[in-house]
Amino acid sequence: MTTLYGYFRSSAAYRVRIALNLKGLAYEQAPVNLVAGEQRSKENLARQPQGLVPSLVTEDGRVLNQSLAICEYLDETHPEPALLPSDAAGRARVRALAQLVACEIHPLDNLRVLKYLVGELGVDEDAKLTWYRHWIAEGFSALEAQLSREAGSGDFCHGDTPTLADLCLVPQVFNAERFACDLSAYPAIQRITGNCRALPAFQQAAPETQPDAH
Repeated sequence: MTTLYGYFRSSAAYRVRIALNLKGLAYEQAPVNLVAGEQRSKENLARQPQGLVPSLVTEDGRVLNQSLAICEYLDETHPEPALLPSDAAGRARVRALAQLVACEIHPLDNLRVLKYLVGELGVDEDAKLTWYRHWIAEGFSALEAQLSREAGSGDFCHGDTPTLADLCLVPQVFNAERFACDLSAYPAIQRITGNCRALPAFQQAAPETQPDAH
């Protein structure tokens, strides 16, 4: 059985859950509690030397890390439904949208950065929230501009079926909502997120439905 090591609120693990669900693949989950520090355990470091999640262990024992790489691996080994368009320009656009979230927004607002701000730098709660909301606004403003102006947008980030970009968008919106970010300035993001959340694959991947949700 394929095993996903993750945490219910991890944006990166959330992306992989959506991909697995869209592909209709069976998998079991092995929770790694990030708040309790289980990511630094010997067992997790053996799978993921950075001490992060997710890791996907395939049926043949292969260990895969980094959510975007895992999603592309799943797309290549299980091509239907495709997470990337068939044309080179479309693939480039989807990857750019996905990376805007996964490489520009998420790294600044993830749990380990927020914990460092508070624990090591002594930042108070108000300043932490200001930091978080600033980087959401910076990233979402750029993303909104692309999604609202570019011809490639449809019911989803690219066209009328979910792609890798949507797998990145929805978890980031979830976490922005957790931190009470004002999303009213991003109607395209809200519309596309709503379309995604109407699909069973996204519903089944939602943090509140996971076995380690608390």
